[in-house]
Parts: sequence; C-alpha cells; structure tokens
Amino acid sequence: MPNTKPLRVAVLLSGGVDSSVALRLLHAAGHSCTAFYLKIWFQEDFENFWSECPWEEDLKYAKAVCNQVDVPLEVVHLTDEYWKNVVSYIIEEYRCGRTPNPDVLCNTRIKFGAFMDAISSMEFDYVASGHYANIVHTSTDQMDNPSVLELSKDMVKDQTYFLSHLSQAQLKRLLFPLGSIPKEEVRKLATRFDLPNKDRKDSQGICFLGKIKFSEFVARQIGEREGVILEAETGDFLGKHRGFWFYTIGQRQGLRLPGGPWYVVEKDVKNNVVFVSRNYFSLDKRRRIFRVGSLKWLSGLPPNQLCELQCKVRHGPGFYNCSLEMELGQDGCEDVAVVHLSEDDQGLAAGQFTAFYQGRTCLGSGIILESWDDQGFPVCAKALEIARMEDKSKLGKPIKIKVKPETPLVESNQKDGPKLCKGLQNSHVAATKQRRQTSKEESISRFPANWLQTIREKWKQIF
Repeated sequence: MPNTKPLRVAVLLSGGVDSSVALRLLHAAGHSCTAFYLKIWFQEDFENFWSECPWEEDLKYAKAVCNQVDVPLEVVHLTDEYWKNVVSYIIEEYRCGRTPNPDVLCNTRIKFGAFMDAISSMEFDYVASGHYANIVHTSTDQMDNPSVLELSKDMVKDQTYFLSHLSQAQLKRLLFPLGSIPKEEVRKLATRFDLPNKDRKDSQGICFLGKIKFSEFVARQIGEREGVILEAETGDFLGKHRGFWFYTIGQRQGLRLPGGPWYVVEKDVKNNVVFVSRNYFSLDKRRRIFRVGSLKWLSGLPPNQLCELQCKVRHGPGFYNCSLEMELGQDGCEDVAVVHLSEDDQGLAAGQFTAFYQGRTCLGSGIILESWDDQGFPVCAKALEIARMEDKSKLGKPIKIKVKPETPLVESNQKDGPKLCKGLQNSHVAATKQRRQTSKEESISRFPANWLQTIREKWKQIF
C-alpha cells in the first residue's frame, strides 16, 4: 500500500454509527474520502407498509455526518441491480424450499460488486465500510500475494461470515477500519466525534427490507398456499400452514402447535407439506455431515490442509471444528466439500452459507446442499404416504396433541460420531474463547500499518 501520500477512499455510508465512525477515522488519518449512500431497493407496492420512507432518516444522518467534516456525499441508485442479483435469487430459492442468505449476497453482488463497477472510472485506491473484519494487504513489492480476510477484534460483532464469499479481486480493494476496534469502543468514538447519530441503535433487519417484516415480504412476492403439518415419526396430522416457503429447517417459532417445542425437520416442496418433530435433539438423529457447493476460496485456491479447520454455519461467535473431503459435483466439474463437524448442529438448512477458517484466517465459503446427510431427518413411511395424497381434506381435523412426557437429557457421546481429524473433539465454544484471548495489540498489528499508524497519531492530536 502506498505510504507517501493520502489514499483516495470511497466510503460506504449507511447512516448508522459503524460506517460513520469508519469514515471519521479515515478522515482523521488524512485520507481523501468521498462518502456514498446506496439506495438499493424500493418498490411502490410496499408504500402502504410505511408511514414514511425508511431511507429518509438514514440519508439525513449520512448527510449530517459528512457535513461535520466537509466530506462530499453521493447517492448511488442500484435498484435494478439489487432486484436482479439479490431479491430475485432470494425469491427463487424460497420457492425451491431452500433458505438463502441475503446479506452474503448483498456484500458480494452489490456493495462490493455493482457499486465497485459503478465507481470504477473514479480512480479510488480503496473502498471502505463499517464492517467488523480485518484485511491484511501485502506490501507494494509483493502485490502478487493474496490479501487475507481475518477475524475482527470483536468476536460477537465479527462479520467475516458475511464477507466469506468475496473474490480476491474484491478483497484487494477493501479497507475495514473497525476490524481492530470492539463495538463498545466504536460507540465511545462516536461520542468523542460528537456524531449526529451517536445514540442511534444498530439495525437488525435484512439489508433491503427496511421496516418490512420478512414474512410480509415473502407473502407479497410468493403468496400463500395452505398445506398440512405432519409429525415426522407418526404421520399424525397436527395442523395447517400458509406455505412451506415460510419455514426453514430447525425453526421452532411460528408453528403454533401445543405440547412442544416442535421443530421443522423436513419439507416436501412438491406437495407443500411441512414435517415437524419434538425429538430434534435425539441421539439417533445426528447432524454432523453435510455437503457444500458453490465453493469460493478467498485466496483463489482451496486450502492445502483439509483437517483441523473451523467453520461457521451461521453468523455469530460460535465455531465448530471440522474436516473436509473434496469430491466432484453431479455435473463433474464443480467441486463439492463434504463437511464433518465435531458436534451435532440442529439448524443446518440447504441454501445457507458455511464459512471456513484456519486460526484467525477466513478461507472462504460455500452453500449448504443438504441439511446433514443424504437421507435427512428420518420421516416415517406413513407420513410420506399422507404427504402424497392429492385430496388432503380427507384427513379431517387435526389430532389433539398430547403433552410430551419429560425425558432426561443425555449428552452426546463423541465416540459414536464420525471419525474426525486429530484435534476436532474440542467444542466451538472453546474455539471462540481461544480467539478472544488474542491481545488488542496483536489484532491491531494485522491492520495495514502505514495508515493505521497515522490514525493513532491523529487520535492523540484530537483527544
């Protein structure tokens, strides 16, 4: 990275605290910043859901943050690109019974895809955002070496999972100023900078929905179609649902069945049937093996070592130890990874991403193809036969569900699980604790030293 002159940085500004602090840190370090607000999705059909435009407040805060330090702000409209590359894909995946991750796609295809293409003629050195992740860039005399994505200092807020499907070309152009700063410290910096949005709450929803409930979005785009809920072990008719696309494997909320907890364990997409069970955590239903396709490795190549890796099957601080076996996919050209987890996971859902790690380094990710093995959750023959019935009105009324008798919880015996590489018997909780022991200075040292050192010096001058 150049160290003799300020960088020209395009900063993605959402109106939230994180991206605002990232902008101020880069500005304080003396870099030439231009802020960009992405207006990515709006459809007139949803106007009745809002009392006011959900982007007006975001844009108001973004402008106020920029005005404090005279940073120019531009609004970039990527509505068509977002609908084509993210929203349409999400709708089709739900129609097929899979559970996609819109935030991973938003980063890959929009924020660091279509946006980068839109500003390609503006000759920025880097694109920055408020993501909690670290990127290690090589020095100017080693530009052929790949940039590396690493875990952030704040393991709870870490967002490498959402960034794990980027390409090396995208990674080389990115800066994440918050990667070595805990969220608590980011809030303190917002106060020190006296940002207009310093007390604003963090957003929690899917990136494009704003204030719309996800179920309302799915209902508007796919519609509703009544189907039946069957108990997987008995075939008993328990109730009705609005459409299989409203449910994902491992879900327990929204079933509205007494005597639970009940969990969604399988879906019959063809016949619009949802299978549920109260025995989701039984020892005879292990969930440790699954396949991952659409693999993308951040370095451009798969890891040399396939044992003693870690993975995340969802966003959060938890890791599993794992090993991989590579095999050819059905078309004979795309690699598929067979993933062996060190522990059972009850929430593996086709369509979700699995991100792989080696130590603090994020290696890449892929999309889960099956829930955990080729058979999935064992659904009895009676339940499968009922699911194929054309006239389900013959089922009559749902049965009266009896309260399940309490049974003592028995811990899983690791010896009965799949054979894993040495060291995979440790829990993902232990792996998380180990990562949290990394010192602040060690994490900070992984930032590009030339501009981070400037930030430190500027902080001393300001505060």
